[in-house]
Amino acid sequence: MHTTSQPDPVRLEIFKNLYQFIAEQMGIVLQNTSASVNIKERLDFSCAIFDASGLLVANAPHIPVHLGSMSESVRSLINEKSDTIKPGNVYLSNNPYNGGTHLPDVTAITPVFDEDEKQIIFYVAARGHQADIGGITPGSMPPHSTTVVEEGILFDNFLLVEQGNFREIPTRNLLLAHAYPARNPDQNIADFKAQIAANERGVIELHKMVSQYTLETVQGYMKFVQDNAESAVRKAIDVLEDGSFTYEMDNSAQIKVKVTINRANRSATIDFTGTSLQLNSNFNAPKAVTQAAVLYVFRTLVDDNIPLNAGCLKPLEIIIPSGCMLNPIYPAAVVAGNVETSQTIVDALYGALGVMAASQGTMNNFTFGNERYQYYETICGGSGAGDNFDGTDGVHTHMTNSRLTDPEVLETRYPVQVESFSLRPNSGGNGKHSGGNGVIRQIRFLEPMTANILSNHRITPPFGLQGGEAGQIGRNWIQRQDGTQENLNSTATVEMQPGDIFVIETPGGGGFGKIS
Repeated sequence: MHTTSQPDPVRLEIFKNLYQFIAEQMGIVLQNTSASVNIKERLDFSCAIFDASGLLVANAPHIPVHLGSMSESVRSLINEKSDTIKPGNVYLSNNPYNGGTHLPDVTAITPVFDEDEKQIIFYVAARGHQADIGGITPGSMPPHSTTVVEEGILFDNFLLVEQGNFREIPTRNLLLAHAYPARNPDQNIADFKAQIAANERGVIELHKMVSQYTLETVQGYMKFVQDNAESAVRKAIDVLEDGSFTYEMDNSAQIKVKVTINRANRSATIDFTGTSLQLNSNFNAPKAVTQAAVLYVFRTLVDDNIPLNAGCLKPLEIIIPSGCMLNPIYPAAVVAGNVETSQTIVDALYGALGVMAASQGTMNNFTFGNERYQYYETICGGSGAGDNFDGTDGVHTHMTNSRLTDPEVLETRYPVQVESFSLRPNSGGNGKHSGGNGVIRQIRFLEPMTANILSNHRITPPFGLQGGEAGQIGRNWIQRQDGTQENLNSTATVEMQPGDIFVIETPGGGGFGKIS
């Protein structure tokens, strides 16, 4: 069958779902074969398919901040290694200046060759959040890092599998030969192998698809799927108005964004000029993260069921001045940029477009550990209200979409107890539509450990829109064994002793519209 210049609508629907289905299959393999709680229980991973030039074709509905940024990683591999890529090779990358998000998010990339093994027809990639990748604190989410070196080990298009052979010794050496080495290399290696297996499933399924429909048809529809996403985004842009917004974070850094709609060609310019310069803290967001946040916002404005892909970006011109906190230069620290600043970018964009009030605006990144255990979780809060809907209580919002570990699993695998986990009443902002409530999470420690919180909106409340009230700010504190209370800042590292309880109260979402 020959592809025409016009897609058959039925086939377009079939291929749209097929590509997404393959990415979902990859995710199932990754979940089933991984070792860490992070990937297996919290599902902090993402899988996707890219065309031969590294542009995103389709992904499973995993973690938004990963999905919009992975294409940069694949393209950096193509730029750097294209002449040496062989069948059976797999590469590993987490470089934040090359499409990575932050160091714990490590991406395995596998080229998919045609049946003659002559040309690359696709790439598949699986990104997983490692429980620990080294750095100055267990769990590799240090609240107070000032350079990327303190955040862990950098993989820059590292050859993980060479023509089918897993390079375990060089991989181990890289994990250990560092000023702040990985604390549990066995677990890293197990998770890397799970990522390789996930990619392998993607390779097999894509080959099946090609043999069933021919390469010409598969590649033709790959382009149609991207074009379809592009036109859906142009349609969504059509109803938007120009706007601008400035949103300040707890550390006084500000994100400034101006959205200009070009009606004639149904495109938008998103300009971050005026945003704070690169910071000495780790709230710098790599350019790929900033792009992922923009992509996410515009994808959510589309009503049609389209896969998030490179076509969504075509109608958008994104201006991010080099050296600002949203496009930092090496060796800027970035661990919070991915998890915290990304959320602020999304809310600022919704504010500029007047679409919805701020959500909790933080992932409330909580890590604890010692040499034996390392654990990381993000904690839900309230989402913002919009023109015709209330916010939601206790959900993961915007750039994150992971689960919380079940209490039974958490208490079996780690020496802690979930003391309580409840909604935080009246923490959402009032309005014609009210914001969602945050939650209160209390973890009791049974062994001495270092605990870290990396959060935002403990000083700046999540804004309301059109006369709606702001959501409540969050709060981090410790109830010590002896009954004393210790209040913590938005970011803190503390030593926990047996019997101490770490309490995290997450922010509510903003309200929308005046109460008449």
